[in-house]
Amino acid sequence: MPETGTRMVKLVDIPLVKRLAEKGTILDSELGFTRSANGPNSALFSSFFLPQRGLCTLVARSSKQHVVGQFRLRSDDSNARIVYIAPNLDYDKDDTAWLHLLDAMTAEAGKRGAHTLIAEVDEYLPLFQTMRVSGFAVYARQEIWQRLPDDLPPLEPIELTDEADSDAHGIQLLYGNIVPRLVQQIAGPPSQSQGLVYRRKERVEGYIAVSEGKCGIYLMPYLHPDVYSEAPAILAAAIQRCSRADKVPVFACVRRYQDWLEEPLVDLGFEPHTRQAVMVRHISAGVRQASFAPLSQKLEAMPAPIKPPISEPVIEPINQESYGRTSNYRRY
Repeated sequence: MPETGTRMVKLVDIPLVKRLAEKGTILDSELGFTRSANGPNSALFSSFFLPQRGLCTLVARSSKQHVVGQFRLRSDDSNARIVYIAPNLDYDKDDTAWLHLLDAMTAEAGKRGAHTLIAEVDEYLPLFQTMRVSGFAVYARQEIWQRLPDDLPPLEPIELTDEADSDAHGIQLLYGNIVPRLVQQIAGPPSQSQGLVYRRKERVEGYIAVSEGKCGIYLMPYLHPDVYSEAPAILAAAIQRCSRADKVPVFACVRRYQDWLEEPLVDLGFEPHTRQAVMVRHISAGVRQASFAPLSQKLEAMPAPIKPPISEPVIEPINQESYGRTSNYRRY
């Protein structure tokens, strides 16, 4: 690799990538809190052996620094999500290699049809500032709450049902009512999550996306403010539906526009874990090959100038009593 540059990772890079990934930063919260608590290694090597999953890994170099990053893009989604960047960026390090990597990931995601590149970044990390310099903007802020395995407090039972196709309209209405319009396109639930629906009077008033992994359980609740009093019971019912809730910690992602959920989480034994920013970089669609047409064709395609209407002679009936019967009409 030249002194400065980026490229797709190759099999010969496995030793380098494995060494760097030991100190990586996971930028996909659902993945980080459920399946990769010990680092992004599991997500990393799946890109070599399971490329059909839409994972893309790149390596960047600047001077003697090497940085590796991976993003994920589903075939049915226009939003690419950064999985991780390794190694961690320290405050005293030059971030040139990280900037090159972020630009390369954006360009590669655009080639694959993505409209945006999304990452969930802890606000206290130096990477947060580097991503802002790279063109990422903060679209939403969220706080991750953690609950260690323990018994739940006694609450009134709440019935939750598994998400079905018939719930799509109600869930969409709920989503549109509680999520700000600006972030609706990028702040949806994780694609691999299981949906639990809460209905009240035949109307969808709550939806909880649940992701279970070997390292933890990740909840993303969407609850209408009208169910504030039932919120603890709804969250508790979702936790009880998880088979590993008594073995692994439970994490809940609360976006700033639903910060009223903090009190119900405290009642259930949750504690603040970290604050994150949902950062987005928009990808411009480029023209791969310019197409030029002769000027004569463009002139022929222009509409002809509008011509004024030609005046027609006005024909008026003649009074037969005055002019006889030889002619019934006269011209002006």
